[in-house]
Amino acid sequence: MIGVGKGAENGVLIKNSAVLEVVKNLDTVVFDKTGTLTKGKLDVTDIVADDKKSVLAIAAVAEKWSEHPIGQAIVRKAEGEGNNVAEPESFDALPGLGVTAKVKGKKALIGNRALMRNNNVQIDHLESEIERLEAEGKTVLILAVDGKAVGALAVSDTVKEHSREAVNTLQKMGLKVVMLTGDTKRTAEAIAKQLGVDEVLAEVVPAQKVEEIKKLQGKGRFVAMVGDGINDAPAIKQANVGIAIGSGTDVAVDSGDIVLLKDDPRDVATSIKLSKKTLGKIKQNLFWAFFYNLIMIPLAAGVLQPFLGVLIPPEAAATSMILSDITVVGNSLLLRAWKP
Repeated sequence: MIGVGKGAENGVLIKNSAVLEVVKNLDTVVFDKTGTLTKGKLDVTDIVADDKKSVLAIAAVAEKWSEHPIGQAIVRKAEGEGNNVAEPESFDALPGLGVTAKVKGKKALIGNRALMRNNNVQIDHLESEIERLEAEGKTVLILAVDGKAVGALAVSDTVKEHSREAVNTLQKMGLKVVMLTGDTKRTAEAIAKQLGVDEVLAEVVPAQKVEEIKKLQGKGRFVAMVGDGINDAPAIKQANVGIAIGSGTDVAVDSGDIVLLKDDPRDVATSIKLSKKTLGKIKQNLFWAFFYNLIMIPLAAGVLQPFLGVLIPPEAAATSMILSDITVVGNSLLLRAWKP
């Protein structure tokens, strides 16, 4: 109770107290990138095309109905430049790939390389620019109209202020830090370099996140998953310890064993440290409880009477029982002095 209360004081909600017993086994912490290590607020930074205005306008219409932060960033950019973004004639979201839409009677595809490859769209003439932008840590979307790639848009996300410190703290605790993202490998590695993470799992579509957690567990690793989105929820549930960002979706929060009330990745380390500290107090209290009974029960049974003629009176037994309770409760209360 004191451990859970102390967590709440520091913005860490421990929903499942059983998790306290398994946190000590953690050796890997997996972070979803967007919204967890990064702010999740995207902006269009570059447009590669002969006619940039036309590419932005078509991309914005295609993404008009998209709920993805990247699509919303493109629409926001177009509206910011004075475009009246119309409704697409049809729209279909392709998780992990992009979207397809009908814009002014033409079929528009906007998404990653895999989407272009699946639709036999050639992007060789854009490849050098795409690689340059990805090397800068930007997410690149390619726009194809009626089967022809007409341009690319680069979107950038900002790393949270304390993400690097959070990663460094976990590594000092002896934990491996893994970043999970749907970004291309080149983009993911550029961001991972900024953060100093140990391992990158890139180009992972939402449906594959659970499988990636299972693969790590299959290698004998004990995994914590940190995420904030709807598509993170199954992976959070699958992990040995699920940690949800409180500012994320309700589904993710419901799936987590631990919820971080503040939008601060450093609280991941705080939650793990507090869990270990609380478990340590539980073990200390168990020791003192067993130690007390090991000594006092034989005495209460009169083991000394045949040798020394000593028999503990009821008053002394009652007093010693109270002292035992005070010892356990007092030891627990020491946890209140803990600071992250």
